[in-house]
Amino acid sequence: MLFERQRLLLTLLDAVGEPVGHTDFQKLLFLYTQECEATPSYEFVPYKFGAFSFTSYADKRKLIAEGLLADDDQNWKLTGDGQAAARKQAVEPLRVAGFYRRHANLRGNALLAEQYRRHPYYATRSEILDKLRLEPETLAHIAAARPKRKPAGLVTIGYEGRTLEGYLNALLRDGVTVLCDVRRNPLSRKYGFSKGTLSKACEGVGIRYEHLPELGIASDERRNLETQADYDALFAHYRRHDLPKQGAALSKIRGWIEQGERVALTCYEAQVCQCHRHCVAEALEHMGGASMRAHHL
Repeated sequence: MLFERQRLLLTLLDAVGEPVGHTDFQKLLFLYTQECEATPSYEFVPYKFGAFSFTSYADKRKLIAEGLLADDDQNWKLTGDGQAAARKQAVEPLRVAGFYRRHANLRGNALLAEQYRRHPYYATRSEILDKLRLEPETLAHIAAARPKRKPAGLVTIGYEGRTLEGYLNALLRDGVTVLCDVRRNPLSRKYGFSKGTLSKACEGVGIRYEHLPELGIASDERRNLETQADYDALFAHYRRHDLPKQGAALSKIRGWIEQGERVALTCYEAQVCQCHRHCVAEALEHMGGASMRAHHL
């Protein structure tokens, strides 16, 4: 069973009708989601060559395993079974075909430049701006879209209900420079949020990843949490018995902030009142006063 977004990948490749290089396909997929979908199938981050979706590459690996895409390091390419699946399970085939007709002549730098002109935010981390000979007006729009550096400080964020790309964009737009993972065990069934994938994704967008497992709460202590009162009791115990032992870890975070970093404490829960990261933030505020007061994303 394929997700609709995975069937979109097959439909778009079938409309193209030939293997497509990684960068070109990312830009075509991005422009399609922006121009033709009310709710985009994929979210993107500003990356080395413009808009990039980590999730689309996870889906590519899935489709390769299913035998629908070729295992090709250079291209996105349908197999015979993939072409049959694309035509049997097509997503909005007329819309996709019309979109591709409008963009069929755009490849390489011309396609990149088109994306940069229309969606300047996603060009803000591009490493090839000087190679594209963009108009001064476009360069000015890209500069204006670049998130402004914010003062050193502390924020917190949970990844519940977020895609990896949406989560990274929230960090980028808030000017976060260091992501501090305060989970005891940084594993997740949700794509993108296990330690290995998350740390590489952060590195790719210029955010340093740090993991302080000693600030986490053991999973067996988090069972049977059904009401806010249950959470409050857990956090009261954490404040009394766990946090006082973690002066070194708290000092490390405080040191990063004093060195000019904007640090985000991260864990799973969307509601900060149901996550121990707010206890860590409060402890830091007590150490450093108003300069350590956390903003919750």
